[in-house]
Amino acid sequence: MEFHGVDAKTQFKRMREFAPEAYKAFLEFDAKAFKDGAIPGKTKELIALGIAQITQCPWCIDAHTKKASLAGASDAEIAETTFVAMAMAAGAAWSHGGLALQCLQEHKR
Repeated sequence: MEFHGVDAKTQFKRMREFAPEAYKAFLEFDAKAFKDGAIPGKTKELIALGIAQITQCPWCIDAHTKKASLAGASDAEIAETTFVAMAMAAGAAWSHGGLALQCLQEHKR
């Protein structure tokens, strides 16, 4: 998929050309991070999808939705991941609202 008018495949190829060692190191790290371990790969992909939704990265949403599905995640699991991400975002706004009120108190002193 193409997002924001960016041809990611072409640009990733350019990244690899400009910084081949860092590019390779990232791909190796990424592969290790997503391997089955104490947390199964499917769960890791669902976690990544939720994070991608919070960070609003369309490429990551696309990639991790596909990878979660290929790892065996059901449509319902992928949908519930969205609601967990929504709850986390709302929780962050809620707690930061408390920070705003505290800042307000300090500014009024």
